[in-house]
Amino acid sequence: MNTLSTYRKHEDHSSDYEGLAGIIYLLQAFAFFLGGMTFIIAVILNYLNMHHVKGTWLESHFKWQINTFWIALALVLIGSSTLPFLIGFVVLFGATIWVIHRIVYGWITLNKSLEVKNPISSSLFKKFKE
Repeated sequence: MNTLSTYRKHEDHSSDYEGLAGIIYLLQAFAFFLGGMTFIIAVILNYLNMHHVKGTWLESHFKWQINTFWIALALVLIGSSTLPFLIGFVVLFGATIWVIHRIVYGWITLNKSLEVKNPISSSLFKKFKE
C-alpha cells in the first residue's frame, strides 16, 4: 500500500502578503534614513500586489500604505515650497509625526491580524468622488 498521497492541500498565500505588508511598513520607516527611496519602492510593491489582496483584510493595509505615501508626498512638497516663509518647517514637522503615526498604527494593527479601520480613502476621498 502506498502511503504517499498526491492530494495537494489548497495553499493559502495570505501569510505571504501579510509578510509583504510588514516589509512595506519597514520600507516606509527606512525612508526617514535613506532619503525616501524605500518609500517609493514600498508604494510600487503596493500597487503591484494590490490585486492579490483585493477583498481580504489585507486590502485595508495596502490602501493605508498607498494613501500614506501620496499624502506624505503632498505634505513634503507643500512644506518644501513654503520653507522660505518658515511655515514649511511646521508643515514638514507635522508631516513627519503624521507618517510615523501611520506606520506605527498600521504595523501594530497588522501584527494583530486586524484590518485598518476607516482608512483615509474611505472618508476623505469618497467625498471628492461624489
